[in-house]
Amino acid sequence: MKRTFPVITILISLSLLGLIVLQVSWFRNLVEFTRQQFTAKFEFACQMVADELGQAMAASKQPALRWQQESGTFRSEYFFRPNYRGVVADKFSMAQIQQKLRSALQSQKLETIPFEFAILTPNGETELYSFGFENAYRDTVNNQLKVLLIRSEPTIEIGPAGTETLWVLTPHFGAAVFSSIKWMLAGAILFMLVILAAFYVTIRALLNQKKISEIKSDFINNMTHEFKTPLATISLAVDALRNEKVQAEPERARYFMGIIKEENVRMNKQVEAILQAALMEKEEFQFNKKELSVHRLIQQTVDKYDLQLQKKEGKINLLLNASRDQIEADEVHFTNAISNLIDNAIKYSDGAPDITIVTSSNQHQLFIQIADRGIGMSRETASHIFEKFYRAHTGNIHQVKGFGLGLSYVKTVIDAHHGKIRVDSTQGKGTTFMVEMNLSAEARED
Repeated sequence: MKRTFPVITILISLSLLGLIVLQVSWFRNLVEFTRQQFTAKFEFACQMVADELGQAMAASKQPALRWQQESGTFRSEYFFRPNYRGVVADKFSMAQIQQKLRSALQSQKLETIPFEFAILTPNGETELYSFGFENAYRDTVNNQLKVLLIRSEPTIEIGPAGTETLWVLTPHFGAAVFSSIKWMLAGAILFMLVILAAFYVTIRALLNQKKISEIKSDFINNMTHEFKTPLATISLAVDALRNEKVQAEPERARYFMGIIKEENVRMNKQVEAILQAALMEKEEFQFNKKELSVHRLIQQTVDKYDLQLQKKEGKINLLLNASRDQIEADEVHFTNAISNLIDNAIKYSDGAPDITIVTSSNQHQLFIQIADRGIGMSRETASHIFEKFYRAHTGNIHQVKGFGLGLSYVKTVIDAHHGKIRVDSTQGKGTTFMVEMNLSAEARED
């Protein structure tokens, strides 16, 4: 796993990078192609209008006589007079030209593209223009300008000075192009986000598997040690009991039998912890809830630790100040939860344990605080202690043993009773666990 994980990460990262590069290249090509396509269609639509205006101008030709040197006679022809002005303005209004441009753009499926236009005389003067043309003309950044000559016939022999022009501005042409492909872009982005999400889930799953593998190894090592030590002690005690001298002394025999009994109880506790973990995994806890007095339950639990505290010269201070202490809970599991918190406080005390248990209440909740002055823990450790199999680093305290299941079990029990638990700890100063439980219906009514 240690070797394959970096390789998998690098390969997936390179694949994602390649896909992103290809997507960006494809989108750029798509934008350029769409822009060229739109430009060609727009120019064609505008040229259609220019040609239509030019055909209308053909009806405005003025008759004139032209001398034909070959025949020596005058022949009547139609041509533009150089000093003729206002042909388009005389025949069309601004609204009519605007409608022609709009219809031409619609025929090319460019009805969403905005435009402004103007008709200029041969002298460059504005003959006719739309309302937004002047402002659009000043905005040279966001416009594309199309200047089209308005001609009636390509064979008319007249210079540019006698030709009117149609100017068409397309404000925000790039935005219009982009708008036409926005759904394709959205689809491409969505596709990439799905791939990135899949990559994230894959990496996270691999990390979780790596973590689970490490936890599994630690659990097996801890379990082996936890069972090996009492088994070795029991084996030594049994060998001692087989000794005739020990059998001849009842006191010594009872001592070794007591050791066997203690180690057997210890092993049973470890087996029970593993069974509880299996039940938590399957969510098969069976709760028999009834009304309990938390003060009585805490007092009974503390009494069980008297001998252990005496050996370590420790103490537990009880400040049971809650005016209401009745809750609806499973006595066995809730007692185990409180017992695990006290046991944790004892195990992680550096020196003689000094533990304080405080209760308080309001109209609806009961609050329990279990504080010690032990080694404490870092913020990083505190954020993980309720995870299954997680064990805090204990520094120089090497006698702390366990599977990392106790606090996970406590959290499961408290959550199952619709309560809350949180921890506040400072490294080197101690840890405080705070439990919040709902009072029973009868306690709330009092």
